[in-house]
Amino acid sequence: MQRSHHQPKQIAILTLWACFSLLYHSVYGQMEADEKAYQYPTDSLVGLKLRQWKALKFGLFMHWGPYSQRGLVESWTLCPEDYPFCGRSGPDSADFFAYKRSYEALQNSFNPKNFHPAKWATAARAAGMRYMVFTTKHHDGFCMYDTHQTDYKITSPHTPYSSNPQADVTRALFDAFRKEHLMVGAYFSKPDWHSPYFWWPYFPPKDRHPNYDVQKYPARWQQFCAFTANQIDELASGYGRLDLFWFDGDWVKMDMKPIIASARRHQPGLIVVERHGDPQLVNYLTPEQKVPDHFIGVPWETCMTMGESWSYKPQEHYKPARKLIQILVDVVAKNGNLLLNIGPGPDGDWHAEAYDRLREIGAWMEVNGEAIFNTHPLAPYRKDKWAFTANEQARFAIYLPDSAERIAGELAIPALEMDEGAGIQLLGVKGGLTWSKEHEQIVVQVPATAQKALAEAAAWVFRIEHKNRKDK
Repeated sequence: MQRSHHQPKQIAILTLWACFSLLYHSVYGQMEADEKAYQYPTDSLVGLKLRQWKALKFGLFMHWGPYSQRGLVESWTLCPEDYPFCGRSGPDSADFFAYKRSYEALQNSFNPKNFHPAKWATAARAAGMRYMVFTTKHHDGFCMYDTHQTDYKITSPHTPYSSNPQADVTRALFDAFRKEHLMVGAYFSKPDWHSPYFWWPYFPPKDRHPNYDVQKYPARWQQFCAFTANQIDELASGYGRLDLFWFDGDWVKMDMKPIIASARRHQPGLIVVERHGDPQLVNYLTPEQKVPDHFIGVPWETCMTMGESWSYKPQEHYKPARKLIQILVDVVAKNGNLLLNIGPGPDGDWHAEAYDRLREIGAWMEVNGEAIFNTHPLAPYRKDKWAFTANEQARFAIYLPDSAERIAGELAIPALEMDEGAGIQLLGVKGGLTWSKEHEQIVVQVPATAQKALAEAAAWVFRIEHKNRKDK
């Protein structure tokens, strides 16, 4: 058969589209399944803590470890799977075992002397962040806290930073962020590619899973389960108040119920995120790097990178502050929280641009934060460029303009009822606005001074007072 010279390109496009379609339906299929399976916690203290967490709306995620020295994707270059994010590079990349030795030797040079946790906590608080989650251990097994279960840790004598008074960076971070009145959470990876009880040195690893048959070698698997339980107990019992555990690695199947029950004996009310696991242990859902396209009636959180990578990259490309603010508004209007990730560098600090983004977000939150914190979504939640939230005092209609768009002299707010005589204020501008009801819309007049004052704003927030009713 004669082929057109366009056919290879067409096939490539069709293949790419097929992969995208498969990924889309897989991701949203999983989200839909998790949403249907969700179970509200029966423990009243967990329920209380979960309601407190939902009111916070905005948190900080941090992926950090010795891999930051090479600007590597966190852990995944150790995984012998044929995916782009598992790709190795460098002089040892052709030999898996040599590469693994080289990767694990990064412990011997990890010395983040510019680590100042109070600086991060202050910046996060000023940006409007109200909780944080830190990678105490990722899949590579390196522990960023003082575990007694392994010497592959930041406080080991093999790690240069171990001589620093703040060598237990998890403790230092939790203390600094609690001082700024943020909730604190521990990310913990269930898989551990350093542990001989997960990747048994007798066999080569084949993929991300244990490299032996756990049914055939139950004693070895039980050793790994005990190792995991002991590490989690260390964090739950020895690091002060802990508000949540964020467990990753859903492909590792072990009985987490007794482990979590033990953690909650140390930390009553502890929120637990056992991602895609037993619904009883999934206190909120965690879509990754995306915002669902609809309102979700159960607790959820989008975890997303500020830049392109979860971990540090020497040359990072951060999302504009405008986009980050609009993502936050979109998430909150759909009943979620946003956990925004910044990857610290090998020196123990963030890129300067990360601080810049937080300052810009903080400036917007200083004016408009009442439309975010302690709010609940308001139907219709999202409509065109509008997002809707409410609290006990007011409703908020939030307009998300395009980058070049400027606020108009007349703006129509859709789909909201208005009490006779209720006032509308544009946050950041003094005085009320003139409005009228036309058909199913509220038409607001925006003075020229207000248009000029908010010309560059990432989102415009119209505060609509409750006069004769409350939205609950």
